[in-house]
Amino acid sequence: MISDKKRFWKEFFWMNLATVMISVGVYCFKFPNNFSMGGVSGLSILLGKVLPVLSASSYNTIINVLFLILGFLMLDKSFGFRTVYCSLLSAGLIQVFSWVWPLTAPLTDQLMLELFFAVILPALGAAILFNIDASSGGTDIAAMILKKYTGLDVGTALLISDVAIAAAALFVFDVKAGLCSLLGLALKSVLVDGAIESLNRRKAFFVITSDPEHVCDYVTHTLVRGATVWTAQGAYTHDVHHVVLTVLSRSQAVALRRHLKQVDPHAFMIVANSSEIFGKGFLRA
Repeated sequence: MISDKKRFWKEFFWMNLATVMISVGVYCFKFPNNFSMGGVSGLSILLGKVLPVLSASSYNTIINVLFLILGFLMLDKSFGFRTVYCSLLSAGLIQVFSWVWPLTAPLTDQLMLELFFAVILPALGAAILFNIDASSGGTDIAAMILKKYTGLDVGTALLISDVAIAAAALFVFDVKAGLCSLLGLALKSVLVDGAIESLNRRKAFFVITSDPEHVCDYVTHTLVRGATVWTAQGAYTHDVHHVVLTVLSRSQAVALRRHLKQVDPHAFMIVANSSEIFGKGFLRA
């Protein structure tokens, strides 16, 4: 019970932090520079220019609320609380920013610096949300609906729509805004994948040793991790060895390497990076 409560508050903190990062990136860097890199924020920027009755912030709020309504109507119980919460929080923050701190021009005159923050803040925020099974809503809700009711390749469909929105900036604004939007979209896709992989990266250890007891004792009691042991035989010497398999965080991996260097310098170690490890203490399947 305590563990579940602690995990809830930890994930709640990360949900809020990630949503704030996305909102700041969109309002402070995307909107003033007309970087329409796909998604609801990109569509809102285009609508704010083509139909200047409302601001991009207002269009962003309206579209997100419409997607939420569609989600409630079409997705039923599969429509997650986290998506609803993050979507409303993001739309609300952007709207509040527009009231409290109206921006009529970019924060700096450095276009590439603005593009960098317009990409990295929402991308890192999206990666954090994805890592805890949440999302900021918007086109993610459209993807859920398409996945449920059609046989379309959702990933391809969303990519095409994002590219179309980014390319539209070439005609709605100018070549500079359009090219920056397309470049930002490409960078965002790479950065999100890289950030998700980095957040989940762990070290898989294969330790081949003739004395597995000290390895297992250190892993289970000092590092408080599990380990699996099996018997093996050398192909050339035919000597009997033991293979210890364990998965550790980066800091734990460094500690185990130092320990083995001191107590078992002849141990053979294979260390592999992995970002998809499911089970107790790691990702939930």
